Amino acid sequence: MMPTKLWCLLILCVLLPSSYGHTDFFTSIGHMTDLINTEKDLVTSLKDYIRAEESKLEQIKKWAEKLDKLTDTATKDPEGFLGHPVNAFKLMKRLNTEWSELENLVLKDMSDGFISNMTIQRQYFPNDEDQTGAAKALLRLQDTYNLDTDTISRGNLPGVKHKTFLTAEDCFELGKIAYTEADYYHTELWMEQALKQLDDGEVSSSINKVSILDYLSYAVYQQGDLDKAVMLTKRLLELEPDHQRANGNMKYFEYIISKEKEKEANKSVVQSDEETAAMVKTQKKRPKDYLPERHKYEMLCRGEGLKMTPRRQKKLFCRYSDGNRNPRYILGPVKQEDEWDRPRIVRFLEIISDDEIETVKELAKPRLSRATVHDPQTGKLTTAHYRVSKSAWLSGYEHPVIARINTRIQDLTGLDVSTAEELQVANYGVGGQYEPHFDFGRKDEPDAFKELGTGNRIATWLFYMSDVAAGGATVFPEVGASVWPQKGTAVFWYNLFPSGEGDYSTRHAACPVLVGNKWVSNKWIHERGQEFRRPCTLSELD
Repeated sequence: MMPTKLWCLLILCVLLPSSYGHTDFFTSIGHMTDLINTEKDLVTSLKDYIRAEESKLEQIKKWAEKLDKLTDTATKDPEGFLGHPVNAFKLMKRLNTEWSELENLVLKDMSDGFISNMTIQRQYFPNDEDQTGAAKALLRLQDTYNLDTDTISRGNLPGVKHKTFLTAEDCFELGKIAYTEADYYHTELWMEQALKQLDDGEVSSSINKVSILDYLSYAVYQQGDLDKAVMLTKRLLELEPDHQRANGNMKYFEYIISKEKEKEANKSVVQSDEETAAMVKTQKKRPKDYLPERHKYEMLCRGEGLKMTPRRQKKLFCRYSDGNRNPRYILGPVKQEDEWDRPRIVRFLEIISDDEIETVKELAKPRLSRATVHDPQTGKLTTAHYRVSKSAWLSGYEHPVIARINTRIQDLTGLDVSTAEELQVANYGVGGQYEPHFDFGRKDEPDAFKELGTGNRIATWLFYMSDVAAGGATVFPEVGASVWPQKGTAVFWYNLFPSGEGDYSTRHAACPVLVGNKWVSNKWIHERGQEFRRPCTLSELD
């Protein structure tokens, strides 16, 4: 018959809401905070188990000490000891009853409570996809912000509050994940870091130099550096001469070297050592990229963007804005400053309060789900590796704060938000980003917003609801603009010209968050309802 405890556990697991299951933890720092509480609960449960085991061992220890003294006395004079009738009775009692009780105590499993809690909490745990996603995020941050492996391993990142470091095992794991993606560039970097840390004296019980060298030599070979691959394989064989794969690789490498020497001998012009080294060096680079503006995008994320000429800078101003004489702001105008001129990007300062931000986050957090993008092929929403965040949608009728925010956007932009999309709240995950994209539908995406029936996205309003310690800028690669997060502010720009044509200079991206937690919310305003608020012009670019 099934124990009552197990029945209760099964019933509890069935009754727990399905929404508590796995939810792409790595895509949202906000949701990952729940994992901290889960782990804290497990630690508390583990400590309870340890105390129970210690109590049990203490009882056994006292029993052993008592019997140790008793048996020492008894074995010195067995007959004399048993001549006392009480001693004889107690011996019978101990062996017949008390030793059985001790046996039961020894066999008693004190881990039931911890195992039950572990079983319940396991459904909250991240899975392999989360671990891989977090690892890829570290590689993305390494590339975007030009960080070397030693800097990341030592935790020397800008703006960190809680410094931590990577063990050799952690570095090995990062290298393995890169290896499974056939990313031999990052495999080499992280396997070398793991090897360096072991060479520097770090002790690891789970990995060794042989395993690291096995991956490292192959990764180096795949990048065309045969000499280094041979050197690493020789070092591996010094540690483990019978390593089957390394011996096979060594024979193969020697065969390739001999063939290369034959080719060189037959050539009339032999490459210099410098030329050969240069050729090998150029082969060692990041994997091929699908993003044409990757280099410019990453430079902007690092704050290395184009600098405006003094002449253009002089045309940027800060001002008090009353929303074009809006009655709500005539007596209390808001601070506004120009971030960029073409396209015109303006920032509103102190435009959302801390209390409003917390309300928005509280409303959004239970609904956060993996952020999606429009698939131009199908016209449907789908997740994408280039957008790492979670989002939720909030309507004005749900809460007075959301209604107030919508009204504020309408008053300050002069645009009708009744046809706009709901307020989208986004929280970025580990290395969270949204690579360069357009907010508006292009001509090759005629059905992008067809189901809404409100036309194209004419403008974007973006609230920054948190400061970010490092990274997380909004960048515009086409024009070289970088807009940095500042809590309580919002930026606004038009995606379409007054003619209705798309402004391709508004292609923008959310840079990976290096350190910190990035919360934003945005309002996509559509064409319908703006006919008299922003009339069309005869020129396509006006």
